[in-house]
Amino acid sequence: MSSKDTKAKALARQVYDVLEREFPDSCCSLDYDCPYKLAIRGILSAQCTDKRVNITAEELFAKFPDIESLAEQSPEAIAEIIRPCGLTASKTKSVLAFARNMTEKWGGVVPNDTELLMEVPGIGRKIANLIVGEVYGTPAVVVDTHCKRVMKRIGITESSDPAKVEKDIMNVFEEDRWIKTGHLAVDLGRKYCTAASPKCDECPLASFCRKRI
Repeated sequence: MSSKDTKAKALARQVYDVLEREFPDSCCSLDYDCPYKLAIRGILSAQCTDKRVNITAEELFAKFPDIESLAEQSPEAIAEIIRPCGLTASKTKSVLAFARNMTEKWGGVVPNDTELLMEVPGIGRKIANLIVGEVYGTPAVVVDTHCKRVMKRIGITESSDPAKVEKDIMNVFEEDRWIKTGHLAVDLGRKYCTAASPKCDECPLASFCRKRI
C-alpha cells in the first residue's frame, strides 16, 4: 500500500469516528415500514426534501395500501397525489413502473440487486444503493448532493462525479461502514457543511478538513 493510500484510509477512519460521535443516531431520513415503500420514497426524493417525501408518501400509501393496488392505478391518480414532490410526470412513470415490476416480474419481492433495480426508470445508482443497503444490509454507498459536496471538501475525493465519489469512498472506508458513511455525510452536510455559508468554525472536522486548513 502506498503512502498516499495509507493517509487516505487514515483520514477516512478519522472522519468516520468523529462523525459517529457527533451523530450517534445517524440513519436514513426516509420513513418506511417495508422495502417497496422505501423504494418509492427514494423515487420521489429526486430534487425534493425528505420531509416533503415522507408526507406525500403517507398520503399515497393511505389511498393505495398495497403494491397491487398501486400497480393498478392510472397515471393521473398517482400524479394527483405526488405532485408536491415535483417532476410529476417522470416520477409518476417511475412509481408505476416499479409497482408493476414488483407485481409482474419480481414476485412481490424487492430485489437485492442494484442492476435489476436500475432497470426501472427513475431508479439510478444512488437509490438502488439506498434500497439494497437499507433493506438487505448489502454494503453500498449512497452518494447524494450532501455526500458529494462534503467528501470533496474534506479531501476524500477530488471529483464531483457521483460514480467517482462512490468509488473513492469505497476505496478508503471500511466496507462495513459504507452504508452509515452516507448517512453521516448527509447529517454533516445539513448541520455544518452546507452548500452556502458552511459553518466551518463549528464543524467537528475543522481541524483536519482540507477546505478548512
